[in-house]
Amino acid sequence: MSEQDSNNAFYERANEFIHVANKHNQDPEIKTGEISASFMYALSRYNAWFGSTGFANVDQMKEKKEEMMEYYLAEYRKMLDANMEDYINNFDLYRKTQK
Repeated sequence: MSEQDSNNAFYERANEFIHVANKHNQDPEIKTGEISASFMYALSRYNAWFGSTGFANVDQMKEKKEEMMEYYLAEYRKMLDANMEDYINNFDLYRKTQK
């Protein structure tokens, strides 16, 4: 798979998850913040599982827990910062198309 194909697949997967969140957002009984919280919980649960797959036993995972958390938190921070900047730079356009 080429780097371009890999990048496309990355964004296609991300868009599928966003589509699921947006579908839930259509329900007036569910607050957007609740969807966001569920989304974050699901990702943290998935990453905890994924992290566990790299170890043969619990002691190995315990030893690397802080390192894994630092990695995930740093990556999330970079992605959140990039997306916040994108929304700041395109605020009027994005908000206009979301109403």
